[in-house]
Amino acid sequence: MKEAIFRFPTEGRPISCKQIKSGHINETYLITTDTGAKYILQWINRYVFPNVDALMNNMSAISRFLRGRGGDMAMIRYMDTLDGRSYYDDGQGGCWRSYRFVDNSICLQRPECPEDFLECARAFGHFQYALRDFPVQGLEETIERFHHTPDRFRRFRQAMEENRAGRFQSVMPEVTFALEREERACRLQKMREQGLLPVRPAHNDTKINNVLLDKDSRKAICVIDLDTVMPGLSVHDFGDAIRFGASTGAEDERDLSKVSLDLALFRVFTRGFTQSCPSLTHAELEMLPLGAYTMTLECGLRFLTDYLDGDRYFSIDRPGHNLDRCRTQFKLVEDMENKWAEMERIVREETGI
Repeated sequence: MKEAIFRFPTEGRPISCKQIKSGHINETYLITTDTGAKYILQWINRYVFPNVDALMNNMSAISRFLRGRGGDMAMIRYMDTLDGRSYYDDGQGGCWRSYRFVDNSICLQRPECPEDFLECARAFGHFQYALRDFPVQGLEETIERFHHTPDRFRRFRQAMEENRAGRFQSVMPEVTFALEREERACRLQKMREQGLLPVRPAHNDTKINNVLLDKDSRKAICVIDLDTVMPGLSVHDFGDAIRFGASTGAEDERDLSKVSLDLALFRVFTRGFTQSCPSLTHAELEMLPLGAYTMTLECGLRFLTDYLDGDRYFSIDRPGHNLDRCRTQFKLVEDMENKWAEMERIVREETGI
């Protein structure tokens, strides 16, 4: 890491480095120089993103396109290394990138008020709308079959069969829960294959902490973390944001009685996202509740798969962390099932479909 810092141009000499714990995949650090300039330095997880060139090419193409369109939303500009490359390969399996820290910005892990969630909804909706004419065929898959739910179930069955960590027998209730909902969760992928849902440039990781807000006004500055921008579904972007931001509990909450879907926040995000993205089709609007359901179940399935596989994909802070995450997602799925009629009613009221 220390070597990587000096591979990028900075104003002044780097004198401090602080890790920012916000994601499960990459590692992020805040660098400060002796002149007070601040930079973000990120280590790219090559186990998750083996094709770093494709990842950086996608991000560059998206950034150039959005800057060319103009508008109010800023875009993160990643810096080239001192020798003109888009990232630094340390020769030991590590790849690094850097960009200038956005002054007076904050990154939330949870909405502190409904207006915070509304701003994030507007940011992600605007991001989707601004890319409505982007040539999606020009984007590469940075993670193969990332939100291909049937393939997630295939990998899940493979993890059960291999039982790499010897944990299969201890998670039978979770296994049963997932398999009972497989057909419903795979519906969106089938609609995509049938051409009923348009394939768009999707962010694919629309957690609230991937929107920078102005510290004073609390207005959205920009969408960040474009690693997973690739061909996908708008309903997946909507759904992942609901999964993460409209839950009353943390993503790894152990007390499941604290976990439920906040319908008020569901309404707020629906309003902000759809108003900021008027290009959504009737079918996309109709499938928004299923997007939330599918992304929550799929995420829980991914946590459970990784737990069975020995915690190789998601970083963990304690034994059983991925199982805790899985149970939280499944509890949220169960609550969505109980509130399904209300979710559909809210979408109809907010969108007029």
